[in-house]
Amino acid sequence: MPDGRVKHVHIIGRAMKTGNLDFVGAVTDITAAKKAEEKIRQSEWEARQLLDLSPLHIRELGPDGARIYANRATLDYHGITLEEWRDAGLQQMLHPQDAEIVTNDLPGKLQSGSPFEYEVRLMRKDGQFRWFHYRLSPLLDEEGRTTRWYAAGTDIEDRKQAEQRLQEENVALREEIDKASMFEEIVGTSAPLKKVLSRISKVAPTDSSVLITGETGTGKELVARAIHRRSGRSSHPFVSVNCAVIPRDLIASELFGYEKGAFTGATQRRLGRFELADKGTIFLDEIGEVPAETQVALLRVLQEHEFQRIGGVGPVRTDVRVIAATNRDLESAIESGEFRSDLFYRLNVFPIELPPLRERSEDIPLLVTYFLNRYARKAGRHFTAIDKKSLDLLHLYTWPGNIRELQNVIERSVIVSESLTFSVDESWLSRPPPSSGLDIRPNLLSGVPTQQEKAIIEVALRECGGRVYGPSGAAARLGIPRTTLESKIKSLKINKHRFKGTDA
Repeated sequence: MPDGRVKHVHIIGRAMKTGNLDFVGAVTDITAAKKAEEKIRQSEWEARQLLDLSPLHIRELGPDGARIYANRATLDYHGITLEEWRDAGLQQMLHPQDAEIVTNDLPGKLQSGSPFEYEVRLMRKDGQFRWFHYRLSPLLDEEGRTTRWYAAGTDIEDRKQAEQRLQEENVALREEIDKASMFEEIVGTSAPLKKVLSRISKVAPTDSSVLITGETGTGKELVARAIHRRSGRSSHPFVSVNCAVIPRDLIASELFGYEKGAFTGATQRRLGRFELADKGTIFLDEIGEVPAETQVALLRVLQEHEFQRIGGVGPVRTDVRVIAATNRDLESAIESGEFRSDLFYRLNVFPIELPPLRERSEDIPLLVTYFLNRYARKAGRHFTAIDKKSLDLLHLYTWPGNIRELQNVIERSVIVSESLTFSVDESWLSRPPPSSGLDIRPNLLSGVPTQQEKAIIEVALRECGGRVYGPSGAAARLGIPRTTLESKIKSLKINKHRFKGTDA
């Protein structure tokens, strides 16, 4: 050019052969377009330089999710180059469960064209996972079509940890609330009770597993709490689990927790009771009701001090003292194949047997006074004396429901008493107590050959009109837990429905 400037031109032409080589065409000046492209490239480069200074994890994706760019914070976190990031599989960067969820959900969300958010665990270059919260927003052209997706990720690991601590505190608070509904102290001076207290004081400072046995209502959880309070773990959680009230197919997830996506409805990770009790004590009440598959996992916890969440990919270490309790004859359960002998011996390192109230009747006056003061204070009542006839009745009663039954009788009497002298309605004690299953009935299937069990169970079902549970059910009549009977009915292929309405 005469002025020395360089111009970019776009030439369109065709060659014509007319003896000499001629060229006919059109020349278009595209310098302005080239400058615009260069300016865009320069702007993108400057923008990415700024993004590299951001602590957020910034990603640029194509309309279909193809990886285009990741900023320095992202690459440094994973310990990879931009080229490696573009080619890496999701399993290399995300927790396996999150990778599966993102693989399934991301295409549909990108296709919707609407902004969205999600939380995932990203694998750090040292192999550890941290939680991140991502916001994805589309960049649209003039016709409303998505040309790019921009994702910004924030580290929320501290928030997740805080949520976990809050969950632990809530569990501990619920345990304290539950405790407030129980009798709070071990009351009595009888020789059998002193023997129990002596064993508590000996085992409490250790980390040994304890197995507490005794009839329903004798205060097994109260003893477990006393052991915890006197131990070196007293400043850490005491977590109580009643294994009998949790459905059999849920008890493993309740004890060991589960990962997000482990099963339908598992929208986020949930910690199990063993994790919530870390450095503290877990009390497994009604341990005899734990199904066989969960017994294996419990044995591993006791032996290896580790477990695996449902859906988890690796073991979780735990530092928990285990105290278990049962009103069953576990040795008979071992003989019948319902309870593992190796788990029993791991739990039964230090056995404590609680005496029924009828064997420590000299403690009844002290217990009556204790409960009377407690419930009178709660009800805003005041009593000047205890009726001697009522006290004699309470002292002579056999208390099939043990201390819990005594507690209920005192509370009910406080509510209905109208005079300043506390008394108990005699009719409440003269009624035959409801069946308490294994507590007052022998296990009728203990030692019975398997081939005879079916006939015995069918007789019990016929006598009970097909009822399995309840005071008049076959389980109570046979002296075994409802869950055990239902399991045997299923395994022996017994049709319990054909016995409905057959009882006298």
